[in-house]
Amino acid sequence: QVQLVESGGGLVQAGDSLRLSCATFGGTFGNYDMAWFRQAPGKVREFVAGISYNGDSTTYADFVKGRFTISRDNPKKTVYLQMNSLEPEDTAVYYCTVNQIYWGPGTQITVSS
Repeated sequence: QVQLVESGGGLVQAGDSLRLSCATFGGTFGNYDMAWFRQAPGKVREFVAGISYNGDSTTYADFVKGRFTISRDNPKKTVYLQMNSLEPEDTAVYYCTVNQIYWGPGTQITVSS
């Protein structure tokens, strides 16, 4: 059983930056590909960014446009999402996941214009 806990969300203004963290408990973190998803009100959950188990490979949704960076620290069993130049359209609950099987409870990000 793997448990994930996101943190770092909050209320910010357009153009600001935030760094999300996702701490994992249980399982073997170094074996897992990790990803961030988000879900805005009234919309389906969508992929944001993913990172391979060893951090060598990353993928991003088109809307990231070079603003977000996913990274991981395997000894700390934590994955991060650095988000720069935030836009109101980035307002959503952000979730981290292991293979879309295990999910954290999410952290809310609200970006005001």
